[in-house]
Amino acid sequence: MIDPAADYAAWQAKVAGKNVSEVSLLATDYLNHFNEVVMLIGMIPDMPEMLDDVRAWQPKSYADHFRDSGFAAKEVAIEAYAHSPAQFRGPFDLIIERLNAEVAENVETLTRLVAASDDAELRASAEESSRQLQSLIELASSIINGNAMNQAEIDRMLRKG
Repeated sequence: MIDPAADYAAWQAKVAGKNVSEVSLLATDYLNHFNEVVMLIGMIPDMPEMLDDVRAWQPKSYADHFRDSGFAAKEVAIEAYAHSPAQFRGPFDLIIERLNAEVAENVETLTRLVAASDDAELRASAEESSRQLQSLIELASSIINGNAMNQAEIDRMLRKG
């Protein structure tokens, strides 16, 4: 039988110095996938043709992101994810689900507004989308950096986002 405390300690040692949190066993590099789409959404009011790039953006699993990345410790990051303690991984996964859903909803709204040539509403919507997504990214980053959250805290934060 595997001792969870010993397993956690072993993984903490394995990720040391690898840009993976020794507390959560998660890596902030994954959030670059979402930062990319936030940046693109922010460009749409001035460059509506960027909508095509936003629509081409697709959710990526944690493992797929690292497999496709140039992250030096990608194999360790992928393996460590499976050993991330529940108080980090559960909330993290919920936030990532929410991020993916928010991006999909925002793509629909922005597509409609670009088609309607409603510049003022497009700008307001893109700015609000960027703010909401950035708030969720910051929440995910906080979890990655070791801020464990219980279900009530997650629910409260998701209602704000």
